[in-house]
Amino acid sequence: MDKALSVFARLGKAALVVLGVVVINFLLIRLAPGDPAAVLAGESGASDPTYVAQLRQEFGLDKPVYVQLASYLNGVAHLDLGYSYRERLPVLDIILDRLPATLLLMSCAFVFALVFGVLFGVVASRSRYQGKHPWLDSVLMTGSLLIYATPQFWLALLAILFFSLHLGWLPPYGMETVGGTLTGWARVRDVAHHLVLPTASLGCFFMAVYARLTRASMLEVLGMDFIKTARAKGVSVGGTIRHHALRNALLPVVTFAGIQLGQMAGGAVLTETVFGWPGIGRLMFDALLQRDYQLLLGVFLVTSTMVVVFNLLTDLAYRLIDPRIQQA
Repeated sequence: MDKALSVFARLGKAALVVLGVVVINFLLIRLAPGDPAAVLAGESGASDPTYVAQLRQEFGLDKPVYVQLASYLNGVAHLDLGYSYRERLPVLDIILDRLPATLLLMSCAFVFALVFGVLFGVVASRSRYQGKHPWLDSVLMTGSLLIYATPQFWLALLAILFFSLHLGWLPPYGMETVGGTLTGWARVRDVAHHLVLPTASLGCFFMAVYARLTRASMLEVLGMDFIKTARAKGVSVGGTIRHHALRNALLPVVTFAGIQLGQMAGGAVLTETVFGWPGIGRLMFDALLQRDYQLLLGVFLVTSTMVVVFNLLTDLAYRLIDPRIQQA
């Protein structure tokens, strides 16, 4: 019973957070300069005041802000995110069409960053703990600091110049070959081939953070008494790290990873723009330039919901890593 109440309390708090984000984003976008009706009228070559007023009435922009907000919240409650001024399509349909590409990129980048970040952090901490090959610890930590200090868009451009233009190993843009009619496993391989550079470019920054955090957490755990007891009982260094130190050291890494999943959604905007990846990050960038308020609000709502869901999944991951949290 208590667990059920705890779950419902978490879901209620998550819903309130999403509601607050929706309201704040709606008000901030309305305060931003630019009028979508004027933009559309200018592009059509008929920017006279009468036509602009007609567009504003058609899109409901002539009503007071509080009336627009109430109408939008009512639509969100019924899973109606409005109509795109620019695309002339329902916002939800546009986002659902682009969302799988972003989820694919984010999940691959997250797994890449977490696996290699933890691996490099463990290797660095082990070399420091044993006192063997101290240069390995210095190389890994210096390299992670260098990657952390490099802007993501610059890293993406360098990757395109080197791996695509110079070596010709990987495609520089897109999600799959343009004009291709591949199906089945051939299409899967083609998409995976296009996914390598965006995944590495987006994940390298977070990989560097996880590597340094894992190393620091591992060194702290390896200095505790229960590790010394395990070593005194004859447990090998590798066994001590795998069975005793790593599980305890992963808690702060999982916490930070759950928080940074939201930042990864923001970083996907730059990555998708540089690589021409057809996800919601690039969609948000285009909607901002075109003053497509409804589409922009829809993307904000979806990304906010994703961040809240990621945080809930992080709480579940705590219980898998350390069962004592579930009992507390």
